[in-house]
Amino acid sequence: MSDSEHSATEARIIEVLETMRSYLQQDGGDVEFVSWTPEDRIVLIRFLGACATCSLNIMTLQAGIQSMMRDQIPAVERVNMVRS
Repeated sequence: MSDSEHSATEARIIEVLETMRSYLQQDGGDVEFVSWTPEDRIVLIRFLGACATCSLNIMTLQAGIQSMMRDQIPAVERVNMVRS
């Protein structure tokens, strides 16, 4: 993947997260982009606020964020959560 493709994919990842952000903020949470590894096709995110301690954040990650990312960005295979 070229640098421009990497940058374009990363920008698209951030756009998708932005669309999810308003839903998370309604419940006092948020999400932060950490990194994108094109070789592994993995996006790392960090939950903030109420999402960081929510017992359902794995469901939000898998059924919400990861599902949307994989649907909209073919280069993304998986989204993982990192802890602060």
